[in-house]
Amino acid sequence: MAEKAMAETMEALPKIRIRDLRKSFGSNHVLRGLDLDIADAESVVVIGGSGTGKSVLIKTITGLMDADGGSVSIDGADVLKMSSSERHGMMNRFGLLFQAGALFDSLTVLDNVAFGLVEAQGMPRKQAHELALDFMAQVGLEPAVGAMYPGEISVGMRKRASLARTIATRPDVVFFDEPTTGLDPIMGDIIDELIVKCVEEFKITALTITHDMDSARRIGNRIAMLYDGKIIWQGPTTEIDRSGNPYVHQFINGLEEGPIELLARQA
Repeated sequence: MAEKAMAETMEALPKIRIRDLRKSFGSNHVLRGLDLDIADAESVVVIGGSGTGKSVLIKTITGLMDADGGSVSIDGADVLKMSSSERHGMMNRFGLLFQAGALFDSLTVLDNVAFGLVEAQGMPRKQAHELALDFMAQVGLEPAVGAMYPGEISVGMRKRASLARTIATRPDVVFFDEPTTGLDPIMGDIIDELIVKCVEEFKITALTITHDMDSARRIGNRIAMLYDGKIIWQGPTTEIDRSGNPYVHQFINGLEEGPIELLARQA
């Protein structure tokens, strides 16, 4: 019975559990006790306006920025309480697609995609290149692109190469930072479709931050809205138009009038 109860508890345990997460910069309280759960192999999108703390959220989860308090548990282990070496090991299970792609300008596209395989996993260069070509193909990049440098390819192709690099190490969890920013609508659709494909095929747990509602609807199984340092609403993507939350309603419809505008006027 005890083993059965333990198994049920493990099944119910979210992949990521965030509780009372706090982060301030002086008097600017960006995260004010944020709570959020993300299930294994679930794609959650956090929406919110510029300056609401979306990027700070990802940086504190991944350890790029120290939190002031709270907990971030991955598979039941609190990342914020880990030693530097323990946290480094945990980070090796993560993938992060930066807003600007963050490819290394001095490396070819092929070496960029293979970078994590060689540097983090110690894979022989030849084997890493073979795998890198496979992942490039999955995001629609021809082998010839591998010999080019990031400065020689389009923004959309750089996004694809960054996505290939992110998934090449087969991470458990991937964080997407404004994945469609700077892209035209057609390329934005393509990147979103690739993200959905990767999440579904590799059973990745995904957390995406964006202010692009079209992208959020395509990518997310569930959407959460960040406002005033907390998650003020969350639910299935199909339910967001019926949220009943005035802040969500104003944001997703791009309305000038509403509680967000009134608070901005008072500030």
